[in-house]
Amino acid sequence: MTTVTTAATSEPALAAGSSLPRLDWRVRFGALSLIWGFSFLLIKVGTEGYAPFQVTLGRLVFGTAVLAAAMTVKRQRLPGGARTWGHLAVAAFLLNALPFALFAYAEQTIPSTLAGICNATSPLWGMVLSLVALSEDRPTRVRLAGLGLGFIGVLTVLGAWEGFHGLDFSGTARALLASLSYPIGWIYVRRTLAGTGDSHLAMTGAQLLLATVQLAVVTPLFTSVPAHFALVPLLAIAALGALGTGLAVLLQYGLVAEVGPTTAQMVTYFIPVIAAAAGVAVLGESLRWSTPVGALIVIAGAALTQMRSKGSASPRP
Repeated sequence: MTTVTTAATSEPALAAGSSLPRLDWRVRFGALSLIWGFSFLLIKVGTEGYAPFQVTLGRLVFGTAVLAAAMTVKRQRLPGGARTWGHLAVAAFLLNALPFALFAYAEQTIPSTLAGICNATSPLWGMVLSLVALSEDRPTRVRLAGLGLGFIGVLTVLGAWEGFHGLDFSGTARALLASLSYPIGWIYVRRTLAGTGDSHLAMTGAQLLLATVQLAVVTPLFTSVPAHFALVPLLAIAALGALGTGLAVLLQYGLVAEVGPTTAQMVTYFIPVIAAAAGVAVLGESLRWSTPVGALIVIAGAALTQMRSKGSASPRP
């Protein structure tokens, strides 16, 4: 879950451009999977002490600080131009402020395991939207089959044959809307911000800064200052921002640069598995048999929707 305009979750990476010290890419891939997988647990812990908007604002503050530090080290400046900043403000809302807040609100009433699985539906929503918004992105039979399989997996997770018994509809709807917001944002970025000439690190840093400003305006209107500052939830928010939003973006950049976007975006399929394992092991959340089975079906369907013909595969640098 993050700001990368590949399949995950969660965060917008427009391409490669920055990297961490050269650990083997498999190590960084595993670290990124763990960071994003544990993000749903950290959201859950954060909401136990703070309001959802406060969790989201804190996450963005810490994430922006990490990218600001990276930009300082690399001596990069924020992009210029009112038009670019206007488009970045929309991208910040769709890819950061809105989905982050929706997941925080969702996890007040649904388990972190379910939130992580809902996040895995982003590629499914992305394919549906691309059929309408991206005329060059034509479906194949395999991708359409993956779309159908993925939504069967969603119905399995939700227990459709039982009449959705025991399901919190509002929380689940928020998590699914958060997952839908990502591909909407990706399409918007692809249409408006491609080829700006600014570095991807600078663009993402500006985007997170704008999302932070948006939440800084909204949060005081809907929340009050906490009577006391709970330490463990505060540490969870700091980790969520610094690791799940800041460091994760830098890791994703390095992976895209080294192994290409197709391989890098495969991290998406590990996130719900790790989120479910973390929720059960750390938070003691329970799982019905339909949850892991449905999650595997969702992941398989999402993987199929990302398949391209050999002629359209993303080139590796």
